[in-house]
Amino acid sequence: MPLPTPPFRADHVGSLLRPAAVAAARHSHFTDKTITRAELTEIEDMAIPDLIRMQEDIGLKAVTDGEARRSFWHYDFMGMLDGMDLVERDEGVAFAGVKLRPIFPTISRRLDFPDDHPMLAHFRFVAANTRMMPKISIPGPSCCHFRTAPADIAPPEYQDQDVLFADIAATYKKAVAAFYAAGCRYLQMDDIFFAYLCDPKHRTDKQAAGMDPDKLIERYAWMMHKAIKDRPKDMLIAMHMCRGNFRSTHAAEGAYDLVADTVFNRTGVDVFFMEYDTDRAGGLEPLKYLAKGRQRVLPGFITTKTPELETIDALRRKFDEAAKFADLDQMGIAPQCGFASTEEGNAITEDDQRRKLELVVKTAEAIWGEV
Repeated sequence: MPLPTPPFRADHVGSLLRPAAVAAARHSHFTDKTITRAELTEIEDMAIPDLIRMQEDIGLKAVTDGEARRSFWHYDFMGMLDGMDLVERDEGVAFAGVKLRPIFPTISRRLDFPDDHPMLAHFRFVAANTRMMPKISIPGPSCCHFRTAPADIAPPEYQDQDVLFADIAATYKKAVAAFYAAGCRYLQMDDIFFAYLCDPKHRTDKQAAGMDPDKLIERYAWMMHKAIKDRPKDMLIAMHMCRGNFRSTHAAEGAYDLVADTVFNRTGVDVFFMEYDTDRAGGLEPLKYLAKGRQRVLPGFITTKTPELETIDALRRKFDEAAKFADLDQMGIAPQCGFASTEEGNAITEDDQRRKLELVVKTAEAIWGEV
């Protein structure tokens, strides 16, 4: 049977709570050093098909590996790039009330996407084990800049920001081509730092580092557009934006007003996953910048951070409000973020996770009559 073709009305960002067997095996390999990398991979290979079946059984048409092979949603991918290394230090990035594990990306030499990037194999595994559309989520181009401190960028050429941005864009252009060659027709970029640049605190931090946050928004959009503009017509590109997600906490706040026009109209992205589960995301007015036509936005009215289950009636009312600013036919629904942006996961259970995903499908069927 042919694979279902995106975009879909019901979708999810990608990460899922790590199965207990995978969590235990990762601890045994990375902390206790009692099992080999090959043994860890074997356990992952046994657990991921069950995650895929769960998504299929719920009725989702796009499935992922739940990012079960990763520690972080972004750093694993970035650390596998040529020229980028992950360094452990004393103190991690601050979220609301907690701190991330102290891992930091550094750029030691010119950036490039390697032909044997491990996540190409991760994608192929999903494709070989599903009858639905396989999707992979990777960090977007902005992550390589936003999360790397200027002092951690070693190549002298990169003192010229234009050279750095051009190399990041070229690296991602190569990544897009490589995933397409691997069979990927639905690639998602988690480019959350557009949302961070709506937060006064993060804007001030960038200004203190000598950067203009508004110029960064423009350059980040340019990198994304440059990376994806030559993709084949049968490859769909999605973008996820949120304000941080570590063990159900956040790291930023602020409405999308400062970035919406640029993100919708200058990146070339097809589908937008947007956090909208709390007041931290601001109002729905920025949806008015969504271009008429084939683009689709999936407002994340369903939260992954807490177990309380939203109701279809309440979600209908939110979509009624959203439809004042954008065509309802250009919308779908997804949770506001992943369920486990890091391997620690959010403060919910696997049953909570399943009920949230079931609600995504039921809501899509109720509003649009399709998934």
